[in-house]
Amino acid sequence: MATTTSTPNVEAPVKKAPPVNLTQTAINKVKEIMAQQNPVPNGLRVGVVGGGCSGFQYSMSFENAAGLMDKVYEFDGLKVFVDATSVMYLNGATVDYVETLEGAGFKFENPNVKTTCGCGSSFSV
Repeated sequence: MATTTSTPNVEAPVKKAPPVNLTQTAINKVKEIMAQQNPVPNGLRVGVVGGGCSGFQYSMSFENAAGLMDKVYEFDGLKVFVDATSVMYLNGATVDYVETLEGAGFKFENPNVKTTCGCGSSFSV
């Protein structure tokens, strides 16, 4: 009598897409700035905070560790920390680094934004 054993079908965990994407230009610029810090930070925090003339504004800062409620994503070796509240406001957003005649800086393209203000640094959803 032959016996057969079946192994359960175990699937690899599904990786959720990050709520925010960084362009290669933005990743390279963040890495360049991080390399100049002493000590070199562990990653970049991207978030949304209350404030500005439209109600919300974006925030970016260097961090050494993830917070208790943070999600951690990796882009080409760059760790990006996003807090649980910011995830819903950033869902589908892209961060780019642009250089123009008027200046250079990080630019957020966010499909969730309903209105922006004249200064371009705050928004409402």
